[in-house]
Amino acid sequence: MADPWLALEFGADPAERIAQVGAAHEAFLNAGTATGRVRDVVRRSWERSARLDPEATAPVDLTDDALDSYRAAHPLARVLPLFRDLLGGIAQDGAHLMAVCDAGGRLLWVEGHPGVLRHAERMNFVPGARWDEAHAGTNAPGTALAVDHSVQIFATEHFVRPVQRWTCAAAPIHDPVTGLLLGAVDITGGDHLASPQSLALVRATARAAETFLAAAAPAAPTGPHVAALGRDEAELRLGGRRVRLGRRHSELLVLLLHHPEGRTGEQLGLDLYGDDRLHPVTLRAEMSRLRRALGEELLDSRPYRLRGPVRADFLDVTELLERGDPAAALRAYPGPLLPASDAPGVARLRRLVDGQVRAAVLAGADPGLLAAWTATPAGADDLTAWQALARALPPGAPRRPLAVARARQLAEEYALPRATLLQRRGN
Repeated sequence: MADPWLALEFGADPAERIAQVGAAHEAFLNAGTATGRVRDVVRRSWERSARLDPEATAPVDLTDDALDSYRAAHPLARVLPLFRDLLGGIAQDGAHLMAVCDAGGRLLWVEGHPGVLRHAERMNFVPGARWDEAHAGTNAPGTALAVDHSVQIFATEHFVRPVQRWTCAAAPIHDPVTGLLLGAVDITGGDHLASPQSLALVRATARAAETFLAAAAPAAPTGPHVAALGRDEAELRLGGRRVRLGRRHSELLVLLLHHPEGRTGEQLGLDLYGDDRLHPVTLRAEMSRLRRALGEELLDSRPYRLRGPVRADFLDVTELLERGDPAAALRAYPGPLLPASDAPGVARLRRLVDGQVRAAVLAGADPGLLAAWTATPAGADDLTAWQALARALPPGAPRRPLAVARARQLAEEYALPRATLLQRRGN
């Protein structure tokens, strides 16, 4: 097949293909291996989905005010009119749905003819539901996010049986400035969607969304910029170049950014190793190599410091917090600072940034922001945040039992007394 992301080869009989893949799906459920002609992208997705019940239904974890708040703060909210312009006709023709999800597979908007929407509700294809592969198995938006590529998923290629009457095509959308995944756009309908046109349409819509976001974004800083959040090695963007730095140089650069006044060799040695036993010659050699990587014009010595303004993503996050905008700070926060680094100075700074974001989210008690924080690596095991989310959600919210259960699980893992848990939950 010319395009492995297309579901059907030219001239293939849809009914025959449904039967072939359906048989392979049953064999996979029984034996754990995919036999027959199953696309590689589908086979690998089935393997990732194997722990799911094939009769499972995607969970709904945000509703009502919490969902509205979360959607309003999401960057794709600005693109919704564009999605409606490009896909609105399809969404209202009585045979298709248009859907937009976030980077975690949570559906933000699902629009279409009321009759089709009612059918989709039976499988929880609704705003606030989790359609990543971990919760819904193989499906176009979830698999597009998992592989970071546009894809069609046809009928029995879906892992979960209740979804196998549908066919869908989805494409991921990235932040044009940072390159981070924002979510995906999807069209869902019948078997006729297994055509090159539907895949081309979602691809074009995703590219149009990225172009729109690029045009709407503030002008990027003209000077150097360092990306160090959510990655083990920092990247320096300088004059159109992108320089990937090694671990030690990443640590040194982050430390210098945090101390614009400069650091002596002894101070940097303590920041890097936690003691003063480092021979100065070793540090000078590291700084010399860093100077060559950055360029002579960026680094001074005596003390070691950066010349001129150099921006960094972790500094942008703290600046947004200082402005009182935790929603923007959380959107700009892809993960902890150099998470693999054990340098004492970097570890302290990492805890500081995480702590500031966490404190701002907890102080606001906004369920959308709390849900977003608990979805980050730093917030996934944050007992206080899960308890705050449980308190912020109304009693009937589908997400609340999940938040309470996660808080209870963490409390047990941390060996907290049950009374303490109940008190903190406010029950």
